[in-house]
Amino acid sequence: MSVTNTSGRRKTAVARIYMKEGNGTITVNSKDHKVYFPTLPLQYIVNQSFEVSELAGQYDVQVNVAGGGIKGQAEAVRLAIAKAIVEIDAEKKPALRAKGLMTRDMRMVERKKPGRKKARKKFQFSKR
Repeated sequence: MSVTNTSGRRKTAVARIYMKEGNGTITVNSKDHKVYFPTLPLQYIVNQSFEVSELAGQYDVQVNVAGGGIKGQAEAVRLAIAKAIVEIDAEKKPALRAKGLMTRDMRMVERKKPGRKKARKKFQFSKR
């Protein structure tokens, strides 16, 4: 029984996964994924790669995720699972790519500029 090791990233979140054949349990940072990601939309994001590739319940996934917020972490896990599925079965790649699950979302938060309140917001100017 081989273990597939991949990683996924989103914003500042990084997910490293270890996927092997099993009964479909997903463990995130030593917790069940339904405990770690308590809302249904986040659980759907995590399972989306399995649903699209029709492999739900066939693989056990052990996830280590760090950084970012909870939604970024869920999307990082989704990308890592999609990459692992393609590594196991390359014929699933077109279906995953069609749903946009193979693409790394490169959008990051823009840095704050000196002399401004935020990245783009400026202080109020009034001429008296």
